[in-house]
Amino acid sequence: MTTEAVITADAFRDSAKSLLKDLGGPARVRALREASPGFDRSSWRALADAGWTSILVSEADGGLGLGLRELLAIVEEIGHRLLPEPFVAAGVHSIALLSALPRSALRDELLADAMAGRRVIGVAWQEEAGVLRADQVGTRLQAAGAEWLVHGSKHWVAPGAGADGWLVLAAGACLCWVEAEPAVELDALPRVDGSSMASLRFNGAKAQSLATGRAALAALEQATDVARLAQAAELLGVARQAYEKTLEYLKTRVQFGKPIGANQALQHRMVDAYIEVEIATACLRDVVDQHERGGVPLAALASRAKARCADAALRLTRLAIQLHGAIGFTDEFDIGLYWKRAVHLAGWLGSAAAHRARFLQLHTNTDSAVSASLSEPLLPPGTDWVALPEATFRHTVRAFLHAHYPAHLRHAPRRVHWHEIKDWYFALSRQGWIAPAWPRAHGGMALPPNMLLAFIEEFEDFGAARMPDQGLINLGPVLIQHGTPQQQQQWLPKIISGEHVWCQGYSEPNAGSDLASLRTEAIADGDDFIVNGQKIWTTLAQDATHIFLLVRTDKTVKKQAGISFLLADLKTPGITVRPIRNIAGEEEFCEVFLDDARVPRANLVGQLNDGWRIAKALLGFERLFVGSPKTCHHALSLLRQLARQQGLYEDTAFAADMAQLELDLADLQAAYAVFADIVKRGDALPPSVSLLKIFATETYTRISTKIVDVAAEHGATRRELDLGDHTVEPLAPLFTATITTIYGGSNEIQRNILARQVLELPA
Repeated sequence: MTTEAVITADAFRDSAKSLLKDLGGPARVRALREASPGFDRSSWRALADAGWTSILVSEADGGLGLGLRELLAIVEEIGHRLLPEPFVAAGVHSIALLSALPRSALRDELLADAMAGRRVIGVAWQEEAGVLRADQVGTRLQAAGAEWLVHGSKHWVAPGAGADGWLVLAAGACLCWVEAEPAVELDALPRVDGSSMASLRFNGAKAQSLATGRAALAALEQATDVARLAQAAELLGVARQAYEKTLEYLKTRVQFGKPIGANQALQHRMVDAYIEVEIATACLRDVVDQHERGGVPLAALASRAKARCADAALRLTRLAIQLHGAIGFTDEFDIGLYWKRAVHLAGWLGSAAAHRARFLQLHTNTDSAVSASLSEPLLPPGTDWVALPEATFRHTVRAFLHAHYPAHLRHAPRRVHWHEIKDWYFALSRQGWIAPAWPRAHGGMALPPNMLLAFIEEFEDFGAARMPDQGLINLGPVLIQHGTPQQQQQWLPKIISGEHVWCQGYSEPNAGSDLASLRTEAIADGDDFIVNGQKIWTTLAQDATHIFLLVRTDKTVKKQAGISFLLADLKTPGITVRPIRNIAGEEEFCEVFLDDARVPRANLVGQLNDGWRIAKALLGFERLFVGSPKTCHHALSLLRQLARQQGLYEDTAFAADMAQLELDLADLQAAYAVFADIVKRGDALPPSVSLLKIFATETYTRISTKIVDVAAEHGATRRELDLGDHTVEPLAPLFTATITTIYGGSNEIQRNILARQVLELPA
């Protein structure tokens, strides 16, 4: 995605907002929904004059020669504002189809007229409800001297009434032009949102051939998928408008003496609505990025976007009606029009369920093939990894994993300890791969989001275990942002090398997620602090050499203001570590006791009593890490293997569940890339990173629960299951998933953060 492309898309978005002030809106939808054809020709020409119908057409054909990014920016605004004119049907579908056809005098004439708004053209290809492809076509052409006549029927044609003609698919993969004439009988099919579709019966209507064979079918399939992407953008606009109107209503509607948005139950429902909008937004952005990069079939991208955005629009418009109460169910209130538009768009050109199934069929599982390139020589540590093609980078990562990762720890069913994994840590460090997201100046790889995701996917597909990594994912980024040059020089290289292994001292007994209530105290004494207190839920502290701590250094100010961020060596006299056995029977957590432990003042990160600001930054990094697709990707890879072993893909119910999980992972990766890019730019993570933590951990829980379900009796047995080249314990991911929704601030706390700091709902 180039800066120029974003600027151009934003310009079109702004243009759309301006034009839709006059042409869009609920008032025009109401005014035209009872009329035929349900749209206005002069308004249609205004859209054409604005260049909307020319966006996807090449400059050689007289168009603007732009792309999906610009088109979808406009269509999203149409969804946000509502427009009676059939833009997706006649401004996208038919024009994309004509653009994709081989040049001819007829094709060029129709395309020029459509772009100029002189003709409104529809596409007539569908003969049965619910089909995604025109595999069987009953409509046929009959020779009549030098002419062709078309016979048969098409359904779900848009636009119907008001169209000047249609691009009709006939048997023999023949795509032809049929003008509106008496030999075409039109049976109007009014849609719930007031728009018009039609069934067409061709009784010997004259037809002119445009293309035949594979060229015709390929053009139709491509254009229909472009139209589905446009539908997804319009549905996203509908969803966002429903969300914004409802959020405003919750802030201003007063009942029982206070805004209804102060109710925590409603706040959490609105947070979930916000997450849906943001995940759908990330999905659509990622789909466009992938289309521009190439390598992913347009059909898979279109189905992914349509399924996600249709679900979001349907759920959010329905929620909007619910939270507005009885007024939301009246025709005079606008939200009902958005719900109806969502229902119309979600069903046309394939439902969300149909597109989930199609996505699953088309989706390439990266875990299914280890490339033959494993035999290629490894690239040296000094290689500029960012400059490599992604495929070459992936091959290098796979080869390195096969060459260096301890085979007995593949798909480990538990958190591994330092003594088990340290040789792998050292190997990654020597290769320069231990900190893929860190800046190169501090020993990292500085991978951009798409390559960071590729790195994660290869590790998780292979089954590489998570290492003791608090120094890498939490402390390192904090020191890079808030540490002094001397602290960075002292501590960062030893994290990279593995000389120092860190754990986190945040939580305390009876405080839970309320970090501001901490009692561990640090009192200045010359060049040192004397620290007393207790930390709990300290992951793998028994393996660590050092701990970073939140400590209270001033009791006279408000709770958050008197906290400092301190680094300590666990060998310091007065520090004791006691492991805690978890419900999986593993010693993953620890208690850490500090009794008159003397810590140098030089180990203070940031200013005295400025620890709360640093703590929030660290929690952002932690939530980014917990929101990483790593664990979901690993669990879903395991589920795929179990499904193939048991032949579950043939089961319709399982396939539907699996399709949703595959979509959730794809869209989690898209959302993660947004926040990873913020970190890469060196900007502070916003409070909205909490949405990533919620979506990732709850997706992980759904996947892990499904693993246990499909494993049947094996799912409740603490014994590994043989999958051929390796073994796995089906229950292990569920144990891990159960704690991820709690640590780093429980998901309920994350919803409170989003409600207050992002949605700004009243207390």
